[in-house]
Amino acid sequence: MKMDKLLKQAQRMQAQMASLQEELAKVTVEGTSGGGMVRASVNGHGDLLSLKIAPEVIDPQDPEMLEDLVLSAVNEAIRKSKDQANGQVNQLTGGMSFPGF
Repeated sequence: MKMDKLLKQAQRMQAQMASLQEELAKVTVEGTSGGGMVRASVNGHGDLLSLKIAPEVIDPQDPEMLEDLVLSAVNEAIRKSKDQANGQVNQLTGGMSFPGF
């Protein structure tokens, strides 16, 4: 009987995880750099959705600065996305870790 109960609990958690994955696809977080001159939007899966660059920071004489700003904004957005996803997974699993999440 215990095994049956455990199996049902695992199936319920699997359904909840699938629902969470769908929710994360709808979540959008933003990372910025250069005082908001570069903005990157990422979904809850860490996929880059958009990148906005203010014209004032586009300097043909200094492409490295723009590269750094873009990297910084994208990395911040991805970090926020991971933090949010991890927080939601931890709520669902009670802090237990599962491979792939």
